[in-house]
Amino acid sequence: MSLFPRLARSTRFASRVIVSPRSVQPVASVTVRPFTSSSWKMAQQHPIATLQEDLIPRLPPSSPTLFEAKKKKNLSFEAIAKEVGRNEVAIAALFYGQAMASSEDIQKLSKVLDIPVELLESQLSGFPDRGRSLEMPPKDPLVYRLYEIVQNYGYPFKAILNEKFGDGIMSAISFSTKVEKETDEKGEWAKITLRGKWLPYSRF
Repeated sequence: MSLFPRLARSTRFASRVIVSPRSVQPVASVTVRPFTSSSWKMAQQHPIATLQEDLIPRLPPSSPTLFEAKKKKNLSFEAIAKEVGRNEVAIAALFYGQAMASSEDIQKLSKVLDIPVELLESQLSGFPDRGRSLEMPPKDPLVYRLYEIVQNYGYPFKAILNEKFGDGIMSAISFSTKVEKETDEKGEWAKITLRGKWLPYSRF
């Protein structure tokens, strides 16, 4: 008779069951290692962005300094932004010389990237000379797609903005933007949000 029906009748027989030592299989020991991470050394799904050599002549001296340290630390813009307390697009703009760094930004960048404060202060002082890094029309395929979006939808955007706000422009100075990644059953999607203050034209 099978052992299983007798075991199922009552738990009173459990104490009478004798298990042969040979029937016990050794269990492999498992060592559990605690997972450790930091807020700015993050696992990267993709390689980090580095500085293209052909852009260097059109960028300020701070750009090679910042990008070299970024590459050495293997940090993404998202990771650096979290440590500095800024938006990642704002940090990337600072790396490309398109934004101005505050003294607090310089202190935090110095700490995260291990760059001497004095060097960053000397290279990041003064006002940015914006717009010099980009050729028009753009040659890089990704940048060109953004240019193409404006080509295709610029006037539709303008018409709808005029209908909603009146005669004016969306500011690129009182402005913020962010890049997000969305995933669904059809794949990965890039989401870029542009938020600018509406500036009506003055009558005079």
